Order: sequence, then structure tokens, then C-alpha cells
Amino acid sequence: QTVRTYLLEQQFLEVETPTLQSVYGGANATPFVTRHKALGIDFYLRISNELFLKRLVIGGFDRVFEFIKNFRNEGIDRTHNPEFSALEFYQAYADYHDMMRHCESIFECCALAVHGSTQFEFEGTTIDVKAPWPRLTMLEAIKQFAEISFKTLSDEEVQALLAAKGWHLDGSFSRGRAMQLIFEESCESQLVQPTFITDYPKESSPLCKQHRQNPELIERFEAYVMGWEVANAYSELNDPIRQRQLMEEQVERGRGGEAETHPLDEDFLRAMEYGMPPMGGIGIGMDRMVMLLTGQNNIRDVILFPTLRPEQFGE
Repeated sequence: QTVRTYLLEQQFLEVETPTLQSVYGGANATPFVTRHKALGIDFYLRISNELFLKRLVIGGFDRVFEFIKNFRNEGIDRTHNPEFSALEFYQAYADYHDMMRHCESIFECCALAVHGSTQFEFEGTTIDVKAPWPRLTMLEAIKQFAEISFKTLSDEEVQALLAAKGWHLDGSFSRGRAMQLIFEESCESQLVQPTFITDYPKESSPLCKQHRQNPELIERFEAYVMGWEVANAYSELNDPIRQRQLMEEQVERGRGGEAETHPLDEDFLRAMEYGMPPMGGIGIGMDRMVMLLTGQNNIRDVILFPTLRPEQFGE
């Protein structure tokens, strides 16, 4: 309720988008598939509502948000459940810097509502969500936490590093994908206090705008607390020609065996062609936020009916 109040005060409109989708997209994830008997086609439980919310902004709703249940056909661990709660919101004429400010404000408001302070304890560590949060580029984080000067390494040296560490890329080698893997394996767990990691490699998402200063990067950030990713945001790509090109490239990689690629969403691409304003967008994991604020270290403890293996499984 605190988050909803904040967004309404910021002139956002709460909306609803479909849970059953004929084309899935908006996240790198594997969907659950179901069959529509009357139409005779497959539908997918949504992995994200991103493309629908963007279509609403294109249609003239400048600021929209939605609390949703997402469904991802993936593993279960202490921070992942196949069905989970998320918040996504999009704002026309904004970028990822604006989304950082919204993210900080939301966490501040929620901490104050729960604890009466921006500081709280989690597993013996004092967390302070007061803005502004530190901002590190991914390259800076790799240098600081992994002590690797990634920019000075050749492709051969990067591949040798991955082999020495036993880290394996899904699909073919690229410097950007290697950079993200090194960050995930060596840096994420060290991000204890709230931190924004910015400026991801261009390979990490087909939906994000190219960085205004470096064409090899995109204007993306993820927010981390206690080593957990709690938010993911972009300056959204609004060039329909470039968007189609990136989506088609991803489809081709999927045909080549790469996992978790998007199909083409022609309805979204057609909407973009009518004119998509510059915008910023963000997704926040509500379950993980609740875990942090209530001191729970397992997502099952903040979901009333988490996904579990049935007792009679295998009988």
C-alpha cells in the first residue's frame, strides 16, 4: 500500500494487463505453456508485463504501473519461486537516472513505514536504504570487487579467465556476455548495502537504449541489496527499426540453441512504429523487498502458499 500511495502521488495510473499472453517477452526466462482449446493455439503465463505497459505509454498514458504475478518455469531456491510478485512502472520522457530516484524513494518509504527508519537489521547486518545509493558501472564493480581490469584484457585472455574459473557462457562467446558473467560470479554477493550497478553490455537486453556515450553498452541498471538483485531498469529503446533488428537477432540465436530468447512480438513492434516516446521503466521484486524488510532469508517465508513438491510426487 505504501508503494501504491507513492506512485499515485507521482501521478502514475494503476492498470491491468493480460496474464495469459499469445507471445511472451519482456524478460529472459522460460514460460509456462498452456493450450487454449477454443482457439486451438498455445498461450503463455506471463513472464513480464513490460511490452503491454509500453504499449499503454505509446497510447497516451504517460505514467503507468501494475502489481503483478509473474510465472517463470525455472528452478526454485531461497530467492526464486516460479510464481512471484513484482511491480513494474513506466514513465514517458524519463530515463534510467529517473528510475534510480524512484527506486530509492520507494525503498525509503517502505523502510520508514515498516521500521520508522531507513535503517534496519538483516541477518546481523545493518542496512541503510536512505538515498542516494552508491552508483557503480559494471566495469567499475568488476575492478573493485574482482580486481580485474576487464577493459585491458584481450578476447583470448577473457576466455582463458573464464576457463580457469570454470565459468561457462550459454551460447557463443562475446566480450559483453563474458563481462556480465564475470560480474555475476565474482561481484554480486559482495553488494551488501544498497547499490546501483549501471551500464550493462549491449548483449544483456534487446529492449534497452544504447548508452549515450559508449555504443557497446546500454542504459540499464540493477539494484542490489545483501547480494540480491531487487530491481532492474532501463532507458527504454524507442527506435522501432532497431528494436525489430535486435528481436530478429535474438530469434536467430534461439534457433542456434541459445536459451531464454524472445519470439517476435509484431503487435508491440507495430505499436512502436506509431511513435514511442523516450521513457524509463523499472521492475522491482516485491517478494525480495518484503524479505529484506521483515528479516526473512527464504522467499517461501513471505509467500502464503509457495510452490512445493507434492507429498504424493512420484507415487
